[in-house]
Amino acid sequence: AYKVTRELLQEFGDKRVVDTPITEHGFAGLGVGAAFGGLRPIVEFMTFNFAMQAIDQIINSAAKTLYMSGGQMGCPIVFRGPNGAAARVGAQHSQDYSAWYSHVPGLKVVAPTTAYDAKGCLMASIRDNNPIIFIEHRLLHNFQTHVPEEPYILEFGKARILEEGSDVTIVGISHMILEVMRAKNYLSEVGISAEVIDPISLSPLDTETILTSVKKTGRLLVVDNAWTNCGASSEIITRVLENLEIGTPITMRRMGFEPVTCPTTR
Repeated sequence: AYKVTRELLQEFGDKRVVDTPITEHGFAGLGVGAAFGGLRPIVEFMTFNFAMQAIDQIINSAAKTLYMSGGQMGCPIVFRGPNGAAARVGAQHSQDYSAWYSHVPGLKVVAPTTAYDAKGCLMASIRDNNPIIFIEHRLLHNFQTHVPEEPYILEFGKARILEEGSDVTIVGISHMILEVMRAKNYLSEVGISAEVIDPISLSPLDTETILTSVKKTGRLLVVDNAWTNCGASSEIITRVLENLEIGTPITMRRMGFEPVTCPTTR
């Protein structure tokens, strides 16, 4: 539907590219079975909202099998597709599932922003022996960045500092990085130096890079496109507060709340 896999069928043939009926529980189950059988399938959901139909296959089969088998049987599979809100789509097409899947042991969750990161993370995902949730915000499909022709792999759990700064740390998740960079430019005009971080992968999460930045700036703003309750932004803020040295002052903000300055405690 979003033309991401257009012409792959013509290039690689129907032995490797299978155009299935729109039955998420069915084709996700086929993919999990194929991974159990030694293949490395990529399962595409037209939108991650529809992956709810396959949630049992994703969590109870793909994510838990390595643990349930005592390490004897894994599930090297990639579930990928569009995520998040977009224009002119219904409520059941507009949800952000990054925090949902990050909550599940056994899954790795990747939410790249740029095309460069998407290629490197997808190649890493295909080679990984664990089930990967590869989330693409649908509004990023038209966002163009340079992508090298040669293969390359990006390591999960390694955040990227996009801009260095000294006054505030801003962590943007997926599509929100574009908004953060616009805000960064505005802040620069009024004399505020912002350090911008893209986590890239949410599970594993590079807490250390974010923590090091916050120790320098003393302020943290986390921006994502999901629900307030139990979101990825809440997790990042919590980890920072838990790991700062006792007595380190920090100002934190979440959308909809007044900023709070407090000494951290354990």
